[in-house]
Amino acid sequence: MSKHVSGFVSIIGRPNAGKSTLLNALVGFKVAIVASKPQTTRASIQGVMTTPEAQIVFLDTPGIHKAETSIQKRMMDSVRDALSERDLILYLVDVTQSFSEADRHALSLLRKSEAPALLVLNKTDLVKHQETVLPLIDEYRKQHDFVDVIPVSALKGMNLDKLREAIVGRMPEGPMYFPEDHVTDQPERFLAAELIREKILHETKQEVPHSVAVLVDKWDEAPDITRIYATIFVEREGQKGIIIGSRGAMLKQIGTNAREEMEKLFGMKIFLQLHVKVQPNWREKAAFLNTLDWRTMTGTDEE
Repeated sequence: MSKHVSGFVSIIGRPNAGKSTLLNALVGFKVAIVASKPQTTRASIQGVMTTPEAQIVFLDTPGIHKAETSIQKRMMDSVRDALSERDLILYLVDVTQSFSEADRHALSLLRKSEAPALLVLNKTDLVKHQETVLPLIDEYRKQHDFVDVIPVSALKGMNLDKLREAIVGRMPEGPMYFPEDHVTDQPERFLAAELIREKILHETKQEVPHSVAVLVDKWDEAPDITRIYATIFVEREGQKGIIIGSRGAMLKQIGTNAREEMEKLFGMKIFLQLHVKVQPNWREKAAFLNTLDWRTMTGTDEE
């Protein structure tokens, strides 16, 4: 019999590199919300890939950025935590973006980890001539000793089989940590709150996305329907008006989009009721931040 391998793999990189899209693609299930806005992922998200030969526990992380607010500092704490006790790190790069000083800073964080790292070049479907990526690869290899470089398109599913093979090939022999049908450590109510936030990110612009938090207040599950009541928190009255929209049109659209995706994801009929509430300066309030993540975020507020 061939040996069974298992291990823990963190996905890190700069904002908008496509980390959550990659996690969903590797797991084959939507466990992390996706949007074009930076800092969409606010906490570490676990996704599990199980095959007959292997079980890989992936950890998606917030994009590496300069932390200014309390919530951003907590996000960066979760990135640092994801660098410890890993079997492998996937460092994800958006190949449509030039190497920058922010990338140099992000790689300095990677160098603090003792785990081997794969350089994963994402969004290669957007590059017409692949040879134009070679100088970018050279720049990254000057900055860090990557064990391999693999080009992919997480969105299009390009070359993901090769990436999975490379990941499994570097895992130690080990047991299954979770049942075969386990795909994430997040409970359904947390996923529901994240789906609502995702729809807000898709529908709104400007300063609203970063100022939005969603909490599920009540979850009533019955044989024929599940009733979910959630509150959308914003920091200012003007943002509340944007989310509600003219005669409630925006809020209705957000609710409809979120409900439809929940029904597909959870496989049940959903009734969703949303309220919008102003919570001034919530991103700097430790007590409120602790309620946003079901694991209770406990990062430090210091640099």
